[in-house]
Formats: sequence, structure tokens, C-alpha cells
Amino acid sequence: MRNGTVLGAHLSDAEHIQFYVWAPQAVKVEVETYPARGSLLRYEMAKDEQGVWSADLEGAPGLLYRFRLNEEWGYPDPYSRSQPEGVHGPSQVVDPSAFAWSDEGWQGLNRDSLVIYELHIGAYTGTGTFDALILELASLKDLGVSAIELMPVNEFPGRRNWGYDGVSLLAPSSVYGGPEGLRRLVDAAHQQGLGVMLDVVYNHLGPDGNYLAQYSDSYFTSRYQTPWGDALNFDGEGSEWTRRLVIDSALMWFDEYHIDGLRLDATQEIYDSSETHILAELAVATERRRPRPILIAEHERNQLRIVTPRESEGYGLDGLWLDDFHHSAHVLLTGERTGYLDRFRGVTGELASILRAGALYEQDQALALPPDRFLFCLQNHDQVGNRPQGERLGHLIDLERYKAAYALLLLSPYTPLIFMGDEFAASSPFLFFTDHKEELADQIMAGRREEFAKTWLGVEIVDPQAEETFVRSQIDPSERERPPHDGVWRLFRELLRIRGEIGPAAGREVVSLGDQVIGMSRGEGAAKVAVVANFGDETRVKIGDLGGSVSSLQPSLCTADAQFSGPGVDHKPLSADSDGSVRLPPCAAVAWKAVS
Repeated sequence: MRNGTVLGAHLSDAEHIQFYVWAPQAVKVEVETYPARGSLLRYEMAKDEQGVWSADLEGAPGLLYRFRLNEEWGYPDPYSRSQPEGVHGPSQVVDPSAFAWSDEGWQGLNRDSLVIYELHIGAYTGTGTFDALILELASLKDLGVSAIELMPVNEFPGRRNWGYDGVSLLAPSSVYGGPEGLRRLVDAAHQQGLGVMLDVVYNHLGPDGNYLAQYSDSYFTSRYQTPWGDALNFDGEGSEWTRRLVIDSALMWFDEYHIDGLRLDATQEIYDSSETHILAELAVATERRRPRPILIAEHERNQLRIVTPRESEGYGLDGLWLDDFHHSAHVLLTGERTGYLDRFRGVTGELASILRAGALYEQDQALALPPDRFLFCLQNHDQVGNRPQGERLGHLIDLERYKAAYALLLLSPYTPLIFMGDEFAASSPFLFFTDHKEELADQIMAGRREEFAKTWLGVEIVDPQAEETFVRSQIDPSERERPPHDGVWRLFRELLRIRGEIGPAAGREVVSLGDQVIGMSRGEGAAKVAVVANFGDETRVKIGDLGGSVSSLQPSLCTADAQFSGPGVDHKPLSADSDGSVRLPPCAAVAWKAVS
């Protein structure tokens, strides 16, 4: 790359802008600028031996521009930092140094104590902007999470979208507030003691507004196919430019927006046979940043190599989304076994095995890795939003078992993810929503009908294009102040408080104590905690089966307590008898902590 310069538009001084774009097959490239409404100026660019075109022009931040190829058409910059008029509009020059950051004291995220809260900017607040979310940060901090994870925020077509149809990998959505709005949000979050992570999509680009192929046919390859078409080219001729685009995008989020980590979407669709996989290259580049950001990957097939250290021939990322816990727990709690769930039995022995090792398969390899490398959840955008009616877990099971399941998750040694609204059992669904042009919308609807026909035959599919679908998906944070949601909110706060006290306790013992009962203990001595979740009727169990003496443990929490919107419980039977046996209320979880 030209002198190591990142492509795109950069201010060389207060009055000049340097433009760089890679278009190796083009015979002529011009910068089209729009200094005022209705005006257009064109400037020829010079080409170097690598196919990088450049120009140094007079200009200032805010200038709108396109790159015109072969005197035919002007396209947005592949390295655009801002698309104020949407994916098809002109790009905008941004000065990342103009923002006055106030997070000098921020030390970054602690991987050992990470608790992630996933949310969608548009559906979390009434106005759906970065600035609106700032007003909710204090309550999220009070909840006890350590980082918010934003579903993809780079520019997407229309006014509403999950974000996985994004096309501008370096441009925060104009719908949400653009570059300055995102900077304000991150700065405010750091002042609250919260990290900010981004969900990023480096396996494909959306179908509307994707102009990469206009610049070079090397960005994509037909040698691999993804659910969205040709794969991004990470290992063929010209692949160094695709790799650089991804690395530059990631580093830009860290350097220009102070983002604390990335969640890498569907990495099983990233195909790379290079000596150094693009994920490993990204991990190396990330390690040089301070504070060091965190990288977490989703992989449909749970490829543990992703979080295996590089010295052991792994990629060296910090975390891996593991869906085994979700799938087994969902079958146990709901009885559903449709689609991919049919591989899971949904019995306590299976769930205990997953909690013990971290994964259902390759357990020896999983046990060799620290449990905080694995991210567990009971809900996320995929598991809720890819149901025809967008039902949350709280819509499918009773509230008492819902709370018991979350006690098991939040007190486990794995990195927990809370999906927005989980913490108060939100009444709203979370549906798949889009705002595409009509032809594309029809194709997407037909595809969803075909997909759902395999597992949800006869179930009505909500129209993703309808604005009502988006409105219904918006949560109402004020629900946490009303029964029974307020009790669930208090329970989550207390569970996360206990989790914080435990810290990254060494060791774990997990056992199935019956057809509907799972027990788990963590730590030793004063740091020991035990939790037993009963998803069935009232029963007696021996918590001594979790290992070690129970004489020093005392009841700390019961999800059936009235303060947690439960039916209430007599706490005396929760204390262990001399033989370690206790009575468990029906559909409840009980936690015991070491006596200090």
C-alpha cells in the first residue's frame, strides 16, 4: 500500500485533503466533489504501480465526494468514514482528531470479568440513536454489566435494519447519528465505567449499496460460496487488499472510536487457506493497541482453534460464541427440537456436561482452555429474531423457570451475554426487520418462507418490511419499574453482584442431581459458591454432591423470593442439614456462598 497509508480521504492539513483509492483495472479515476448543493467539481487522480489512485486537493471536513471510474459513474468510497445520505449517496470527509475525548483514564476491558449486554441501537431507545443510548448507560452500569455490544452499526440501506446488510465497513450509520454520535456514546460509556464492543461483519457485504466489485474483481471470489453469494477473497490473487480492508476497518474502530472489542460475525463463512489466517492476522494487529481490545468470534461449528493460543497453532482470539449451552437449555426448558436443536437431548446430564467442559463435543480440548474464553447465553439476536414471531424465552416458559435458568448462566464461570430486555423479561418480541427496496424485499421474504418451511411449517411469518415490525421490536426500559419485571431486574442485579464477588474463581464442579435439577459449584474456601437450579417440582437434594464440605455454606439467594417477583419461600429449609440435604422450591434456583 502506498507508503503504508490507509486508503480513503485524509486531512493533510487544515485546508488540504489527500484521497487514495485502489482500482487496479480502471483506466481513469476522478474525485467528484460537491462543495455546495447543486455544484460538482472533478479532479483527475494519479495511478501508481499498485493500482492506487491519489489526489491532493483543497478542502475541509464535511466535504462530500465520490470516485468516478472510467468517466462513467461516481461511487461511494470503499473506505468512506461517513455516508450522510445513505449507502448510495456521496461519502463525506471526516476529521477523527476533532473530537475532544475525555476517557484518558479508561483502562479497557478485563477479559476475566467480562459481562456483555447485546443491544440494537434502533430498537433499544425510542429515537434509536447513539445519543439516546447515552441516557440509558447509568442503568446498564447499575445492572452490573461491564460492556455493551452493539449489533452492527456501519451504514446499511434504508432506515431500519439488523445491520448484517451493511456495506460501508468504516462508516457509522447516519440513521444512528454518524461518526460523532458514536464517538459521544463511547466517550460517555467510558466515563460510566462501561466498555463498548461492536458486532462486525467480515464474511460478506449486503446486497444493496455494495460497490466493492466496481473497484476490483479481486475483492470477491467464486471459489467459495456463502449463504450470501461469492465469498470475500482472503487467499487468492489480489487478496492482500481484501485483508487490508478488514484489518484497516477493525483498527479504525479501535483508534478513531476507542472501541473496546469486536464480535466477529459467522466466521465459518470466512474462507482462508493462507499460511496466516485473517483471524490470526487480526489478533496480532489488535495486540498492539492500548488498551488492548478484545476479539470474540462466532463460529457455527464451534471451532476451538479460534481461541487456542498461537503458540499452539491457534488463532489467539479472546473468546468464542458457543451455542451448545443455549441449545441444550432451550430444549430442556421448552421441549422444542426443531432444526439444529434436534442434535440436543435437552436433559440435565447433557446440560451439566456442557457446563462442566464448556462444549458438548471436543471436551478435552475445551477443558484445556480457560472458561472465560467461551461466551454463553440463553438468548441473543439470532435465537430470538430468527423465530417467525420473534418470541423471547420469557414468552415460551413460565417466569420462575426463566429466572432459575438465568441464575445458572450468570453464576457460571463462562462469559455471559445478556440480550437487551432479558434483565427484566421484556414483553416485546424481537423480530427480523428491514427497509429494502421492493424487489430485494420480496426476495428476502421468499427466502425466509423457504427457510422457515423446514422447521416452522404453517406458522405465519411477520413481514420484515412493515414499520410495525420494527416498532414492535423496540423494548420499553420502563418495564423494569413495573411488576413482575421489576423483580426480574432486581434478581439480575443481585446475581451479577454475586458474580462480581466470586471473581474468576478457579475450578468448577457440575452435576446432574435429578431429571430436572442441575448443581454447580465454583471456587474454594472463602470464594466458594454453589448454585442449584430446579426446573421441576419441589424436591430434596444433597448439595454435598457438588464436592467438598457444605457446612461453611449459607443460603445467599433464591429466585423464588418475593423481592424477585416470586411466590415467596421459607429460607430455613434452604440451609443444609448435617448430611448436606436441602429442600428446593419448585422451579427455582438457590445459591449458597461461603460464610465469611
